[in-house]
Amino acid sequence: MTYHATLIESDEGFAALCDELPGCVSQGATREEALANIREAMGLWLEVAAEDTARALDAEGVVYTREALAV
Repeated sequence: MTYHATLIESDEGFAALCDELPGCVSQGATREEALANIREAMGLWLEVAAEDTARALDAEGVVYTREALAV
């Protein structure tokens, strides 16, 4: 899946945030470092979200599947 990142340059380097994943932010001294860091943060964000969803649904006794759909 493709997500978008917004980079904000300052005197201290770059802040990076993923527009589609609330609270998913990172930073880096360089543009390349910020992009690498936000990519890692996005992967971890998605991993935790999937675990949280599974835990919540399992607690309710619900069985679920995850499907990849192209839009």
